Order: sequence, then structure tokens, then C-alpha cells
Amino acid sequence: MTVAPQISTDRLILAPLSLAHWDAYAAAWADPQLTAFIGGKPRSRQESWTKFTQAAGLWPLLGYGYWAFLDRTDGRFLGNGGLAAFERGIPELEGYPEAGWAFVPAAWGQGLATEAMSAVLHWADATLGAEIRCIIDPGNVASHRVAAKLGFEAFAHSDGALGTVVVYQRPLPRA
Repeated sequence: MTVAPQISTDRLILAPLSLAHWDAYAAAWADPQLTAFIGGKPRSRQESWTKFTQAAGLWPLLGYGYWAFLDRTDGRFLGNGGLAAFERGIPELEGYPEAGWAFVPAAWGQGLATEAMSAVLHWADATLGAEIRCIIDPGNVASHRVAAKLGFEAFAHSDGALGTVVVYQRPLPRA
């Protein structure tokens, strides 16, 4: 059974999601600031539990999934993200791992999303060797900047159950 590897960066630990992260995860996703561009409304604990177990369950099924993003100095939960296959009904995502990230508002503007996802993509390049895609709400200016820093390029728009999103692709790095 595949389990998320622990990855360290200068300021973060990317750790496998565990029950130790549950309460902080639920509190983060109940924050309307965090969810403003991800679903548009705070999540109830029940909704968060479904998403939490879904994120953790990706690893044994796909060999990739989501991590908890923890502050390296004190272990505080700062967010979560990684790679997924959520069957969103967006044709441009089908067959590709989908990158995603979310941080608590107190962690915004510090370059942590770029740092965390750079580590995720480095792992993915070495392990999966696959093109990665992601979707971002058109109004989420900060995440569009993160995507550009990570080498993603916008190539489509999609309208569906999630509303309008910009679809990005990150081709495999050349050897």
C-alpha cells in the first residue's frame, strides 16, 4: 500500500494526512477566506470529513495524493495539497494528476504555496513522470501567480459544477 512520503523544505514539512491533523483541517476549511475561491463557501465538519478522507485515500489507490503542510518549526497545520484525481467532469483533467493547494489565511503572502508545491512537483517528476494539470478560479489572483511560478500555463476554461475555472497544464520538464 502506497503512503505519502514525508518531504521537508526550508520552512515546511509535507506529511501524510493523519487524524492528528483533523481538527486543524476542519477549522481551516470552515474559514470563508480559505474557501472563497475553492467552492465559495465554508465547509461543515461533515463536508470536511468527506474531503479529508478522500484526500488521504488517494495514496493507496493512485500512488499519489495530498499532504498536510506543516510549519517546520512548530508543526502547526498551515494547509494541505498535492495531487489528485477527483473526477470533476472536466475533460481537460481526465487522465492527468491534478495539482491543488490551500493554506490558512495567516500563511498567505509568504511564498509557502510555491515552496510546498515545488516540492510536490519535484517528487512527481521523479516518481510519476507525468504531465500535471490544475484548475483555478478566475478571481484567485494569488493562485494564478503561484501556478505561473511553478511552470503551469493556462490553456482552457471550463464551466461546470465548480463554476468557471481556468485549466492549466505543466508539461513534463525536459531531461
